[in-house]
Amino acid sequence: GKNEYDLLVIGGGSGGLACAKEAAQFGRKVAVLDYVDPSPQGTTWGLGGTCVNVGCIPKKLMHQAALLGSALKDAQHYGWNIAQPVHHSWSVMAQAVQNYVKSLNWGHRVQLQDKKVKYFNMKGSFADPHTVRGLTKAGKETIVTADNIVIATGGRPKYPTHIAGALQYGITSDDLFWLKESPGKTIVYISLTGASPDVSLECAGFLTGIGLDTAVMMRSIPLRGFDQASMQMASLVTEHMESYGTKFLKRCFPTKVEKLESNRLQVTWQNTDLGTEETDSFDTVMWAVGRAPDTKTLNLETVGVKTNSETGKIIVDASEATSVPHIYAIGDITEGRPELTPTAIAAGKLLAQRLFGQSAELMDYDSVPTTVFTPLEYGCVGLSEEAAVQCHGSDNIEIFHAYYKPLEFTVAERDATQCYMKMVCLRESEQRILGLHFIGPNAGEVIQGFALGIKCGATYPQLMKTVGIHPTCAEEVTKLHITKRSGLDATVTGC
Repeated sequence: GKNEYDLLVIGGGSGGLACAKEAAQFGRKVAVLDYVDPSPQGTTWGLGGTCVNVGCIPKKLMHQAALLGSALKDAQHYGWNIAQPVHHSWSVMAQAVQNYVKSLNWGHRVQLQDKKVKYFNMKGSFADPHTVRGLTKAGKETIVTADNIVIATGGRPKYPTHIAGALQYGITSDDLFWLKESPGKTIVYISLTGASPDVSLECAGFLTGIGLDTAVMMRSIPLRGFDQASMQMASLVTEHMESYGTKFLKRCFPTKVEKLESNRLQVTWQNTDLGTEETDSFDTVMWAVGRAPDTKTLNLETVGVKTNSETGKIIVDASEATSVPHIYAIGDITEGRPELTPTAIAAGKLLAQRLFGQSAELMDYDSVPTTVFTPLEYGCVGLSEEAAVQCHGSDNIEIFHAYYKPLEFTVAERDATQCYMKMVCLRESEQRILGLHFIGPNAGEVIQGFALGIKCGATYPQLMKTVGIHPTCAEEVTKLHITKRSGLDATVTGC
């Protein structure tokens, strides 16, 4: 054809890179445009997208740092002599995490080269449906043409610009992981207008876990924006955080942030319960008021790519096609899709296979498992209790649940009040499992295997025939027998 490339991908994150590499496997001519605008605080990073640079990867590593801190406390009950007090060095952790992330950036560059994918470190905008203008940091322009274009630019954190001082003095998750020095006493403001507060709660959790004075301010109930969480699960997660020292300022909202002589930040807020104005000073103020799709400079209107006017996300069909032929979109930028790395990667690969590999297979977004790495992890797959009731009616749903105690918590004298699981099943003859929710240690590792079962249509009787591995937390799933309907105490007793 007259176009230079078979495929041009705009956005070098998880989804875009997966799509580009897969297309290259089919011997196609592929290019990737990627550009990271500095955050308002000036933070930038390399190739790889949110997950690699300012999301899942640094977040899980810092969560691990916090878990090691609580393991040190447990260790004494297990006979280890550990000189108190122990001290955590932010700069040592941050340097190690940042070095690892940089090695991933490098790895992505090398993989693109190996697969002969052309990489442009440029900001893309549409000139017409087959032409994209790339602009370098220095302002040099390159024109790229392609038969097919995939938009995979993801999202960036929003700022509450109506709050005085928010932009000048606040940071977001884009900045936290790249701080060289400890953030010190931190307040995280979560506003749940369409936000998924996963990452903000995870951050508050690990900041508390490494010994920093951390507060979470939220205007409404915690985790309302959680994709699949029910209120019950959300409050267990936050109760656990509270019992381990994270302060929660509920039903409060900030009105201004000012810098003091001491360089600390003074936050003023309204307490809606008491109708009072309150104030305190912090070293770091972090905003968690949702994410916005990164479309501003793409020039989508010009080529006619339709977006949802409320969310700004791109509207796609089941094959990830936009309203314009040969233009596709995947990942966080797409309307109604989960904002998760593995779904973006899978969708990107499948799209490349349909475009260049004679495949017809579509991405299946049902029963996608996910985990929130709060200090006590929350993993789930399938429908929440609320969604199941909405879908099937409460008379047709059976909820099995249990409060359990991980064996490791016993000797360590750790409170297991919030360790809980519930399974959502259909009530009809075969009792198909619709959802599984688990709060406890290693939730991701527990949920992953059950996700296969649920994908394959597992039923409650089949689960009851499954032998548990003793002693584990996961085996408690195979022993679930108390229904919510019965009103009986769901606390597991005996070994």
